[in-house]
Parts: sequence; C-alpha cells; structure tokens
Amino acid sequence: MRIASYNVNGIRAAQKKGLADWTEQTGLDILCIQETKAHREQVDMSEFEAHGYTHAQWHSATSKKGYSGVLTLSKVEPDFVQFGFGMECYDCEGRVVRTDFGDLTIFNCYFPNGGQGDERQAYKYRFLDDFLAHIVELKKTRPNILVVGDYNIAHEEIDIHAPKRNENNSGFLRPERDWMTKWFSETGLVDTFRALHPETVAYSWWSYRANARNNNKGWRIDYLSLSKEMMDQVVSVEHRKDDVHSDHCALVLELAD
Repeated sequence: MRIASYNVNGIRAAQKKGLADWTEQTGLDILCIQETKAHREQVDMSEFEAHGYTHAQWHSATSKKGYSGVLTLSKVEPDFVQFGFGMECYDCEGRVVRTDFGDLTIFNCYFPNGGQGDERQAYKYRFLDDFLAHIVELKKTRPNILVVGDYNIAHEEIDIHAPKRNENNSGFLRPERDWMTKWFSETGLVDTFRALHPETVAYSWWSYRANARNNNKGWRIDYLSLSKEMMDQVVSVEHRKDDVHSDHCALVLELAD
C-alpha cells in the first residue's frame, strides 16, 4: 500500500500543475490532501476519477470559504468515514477526516497555524491537547493508526533551517516542540521518516521568498505518524521535494501487506 500526505495549498491550483497525473504516476493507493481551500462542488474531479480515485472524502471549512479543508482520495472505498473528531470548534474549520481500511485507521489532518497572533496560538494549543486525547482513547479499540498531514510544528533542530533564528516563531516554539515529544510518547505513534532516516536533513515546506526551496532552507512540519506495532511493515518513506505542486512537498509511505 502506498499512501501520500500532501498540503497542496489550494487543490485547484495544484490540479493545474498536474496533481492528478502525478498521483497516478506515483502509484498511490491513498492520497491525503490538506488545504484544499475549496468545497466539493467547486472542483472538477474527473481527472482523478479517470485514474481510478473514485472515492473522495471531503471535509471542508464551514466557518470561512476558501480556507483550510482536507480530502482523502482512494481507489478502494473505506469501511468507515468520520468528518472531524466530534468537537465543533475545530470541525467547522475542516481539519480532520478519518478513514478506516480494514484494521488500519488513517487520520488526514491539517493542524492549526498559530502565526496569526496570540488568539490563534492559544487555539492551536487547545487543538493539540484535544486531538492527542482523542487518539489516545481511540487507540484502545483501534490500535493500528496512521496520522498524516501538516502538523505545523518542526520537532527538533534538525527539522528546521536556522533553528536559533526561529525559536520565537510559531511552529518552533518550545511548548509546541514539547507537545510533539509528548505526542509520540503518549500515543505510541512513531515518526516514520525520522525512524528510518535518523540523521537526514529533509524539509517539507519552504517559503516562497528568497528562493528558499532551491536553497533548501525549509521546515519539516509534515509527518506520517504510525503505530509502533506496524513499523515492521514500513518499506520506505520519501519526501518528494522535486515534485512541485505547492510550497510543501508530498510525503509518500509504502507499507508491506
């Protein structure tokens, strides 16, 4: 099974850059998209459908148009779908969609960005704690969990260009980084990329300014967090930096049967 997580920063813009053909050529079974910035009725999905991605689980923001939104595309119909995680203060922003495929539960997530000020940073901290509690509880009955998406946090200094310069910026604040440590500890999930590549410098987002992507001055804020019980099924984890449809890159996880 090949699963990708991709913050496309607007699905309609990414489609114009060949996203549907890329999805098929990459051999994906499941594509988890963040920041669709659209509702289902606004997007022509015929190219995806022509490649066999006939099942589309949209969770779009109702609080503001053209904002946030997650979408999980698959060739096989999921056994169970849940939009959000039962808390309207977050669900209205279109941040989480859950899909179950057999014993595997996949959460496609777009975590809040706290960079707009103290109020949004406080909202982000509340989301982090509430979502962690949700996963811990669910794991009691659904032990095989994969949480993919844009977490909007760089965990360690290796995960960000110029860490000292960014230590007071949202996304690399000490409480956020401590939460990431707590996340992996309390949920029993594993940062698959870092587990396979403990010393590799790889980023998943670059500013559009100062030619940051070509100079590889970025942040690793997108993750594929997998239950540690499933780590023996991980074949590979890739950061697809050279495939450009967004200011993020896709992360591709391959799992053995």
